[in-house]
Amino acid sequence: MYDPKGNGKDKTVPEVQFVEAEPPQHLRGIVHRFLDLKTDGVLPEDYRFHALPDACCYIVFDQLDRKIAGVSKLRATSEEFNLGREFHFVNIRFLPGVWCGEAAHMGIIDMPYSGDLPLLDLNGALAGQGFEAQQSVLSDFVDRLVADKMVAPNPVTEKIFQHLDDIHTVGDMAEVANLSTRQLQRTLKQTTGFAPHDFLKVLRLQQALNGSDTWSYADQSHFIHSFRKATGYTPGRYSRKFDV
Repeated sequence: MYDPKGNGKDKTVPEVQFVEAEPPQHLRGIVHRFLDLKTDGVLPEDYRFHALPDACCYIVFDQLDRKIAGVSKLRATSEEFNLGREFHFVNIRFLPGVWCGEAAHMGIIDMPYSGDLPLLDLNGALAGQGFEAQQSVLSDFVDRLVADKMVAPNPVTEKIFQHLDDIHTVGDMAEVANLSTRQLQRTLKQTTGFAPHDFLKVLRLQQALNGSDTWSYADQSHFIHSFRKATGYTPGRYSRKFDV
């Protein structure tokens, strides 16, 4: 099953806490994880968060500035954000292809939310609670999104994730999904924002970050080139700098 790694945590900053939690059973075809990222006190210097290439969609809540929240954009290359010296973010990471709501965008860590979802009210409801209690609030919110058809299981990506070991090309992906390549192109673009080739590249890279060798690259140099193009680092340098 697809188990994405959404970020690299700097190994040299133990004061930064990053916790993941699985959603309730009935939401596991929609939500991958609930996430809590925060500092333990004030850091001596600014912290840069390395967001990896990811086909998942996120809703992000800034617990230190409750006007800031939003829906993140999917990305095929890595992004680095300066989070400053003190921060606390609570996130929902949705599985690829399930988001059906308002358009996602970047820049949400430094601008107030102005969309139609009740994210600011929810950010206030999360305030002052421990992460375990926050998960219950987030689960109730996802249930509302399901009822409003803002998120929904994606049968195409579900089939792809169930047969990851059998997929090596876009043609394999189309066959597993029981679609023509043209239908796959249209469906993935509409539901994930990615063309099939780019979607496959992100999935392969995520498998490699998980230490999986089920999707081998053509050779080691091909993997290193692809990894560096997507993240800006060689695999060796990345593993030395970040904890994934």
